Amino acid sequence: MQKFTLHTGLVAPMDRENVDTDAIIPKQFLKSIRKTGFGPNLFDAWRYLDPGEPGQDPASRKPNPDFVLNQPRYKGASVLLARKNFGCGSSREHAPWALDQYGFRAIIAPSYADIFFNNSFKNGLLPIVLPEAQVAALFAEALAFPGYKLTIDLARQMIVKPQGEEIPFNVEEFRKYCLINGLDDIGLTLLHSDKIRSFEAERLATKPWLNHMIPA
Repeated sequence: MQKFTLHTGLVAPMDRENVDTDAIIPKQFLKSIRKTGFGPNLFDAWRYLDPGEPGQDPASRKPNPDFVLNQPRYKGASVLLARKNFGCGSSREHAPWALDQYGFRAIIAPSYADIFFNNSFKNGLLPIVLPEAQVAALFAEALAFPGYKLTIDLARQMIVKPQGEEIPFNVEEFRKYCLINGLDDIGLTLLHSDKIRSFEAERLATKPWLNHMIPA
């Protein structure tokens, strides 16, 4: 998992409440058994005027010029500004995968659906919660100033605005530790690989018949 320490990125304001996971990555793209390749279909039904299916070349499709991510001023955005209850709906992990693979590193919103919130941390995406008034102020600034960027300092738990003003945010300490060190659930387990190997060796020494049950 990619580490998150300090990130400066262009902000894209998505002025919609209750954005559900089927809007983030529509159901037809869940057929893939891979964990990669979802970025081109992020917000697919909103980004394109024609219906999309897995395996289509995005270059052959008709982009929706009115959708925020298709506007030239937001090209390359890596910080998504959203409204309340972002990520509601089904519990698909593909939603944070698609956001991450599109290029987003962080989301700022007043609230999130619980499962999406948890899945984001486990996949290297930082969901920041701020009061609605602060989010509304960021929306106003992002819309008013083309090229509007924010710096997110996870170690200090601060959002730094272009003029240097800082906005503090909260993040649970264990989740912060995992993001800063780039540790997903597998990575956390592998931190204890020496103990795991020692346990397995001891278990086989005391129960050698288990050797016959382990595939070669």
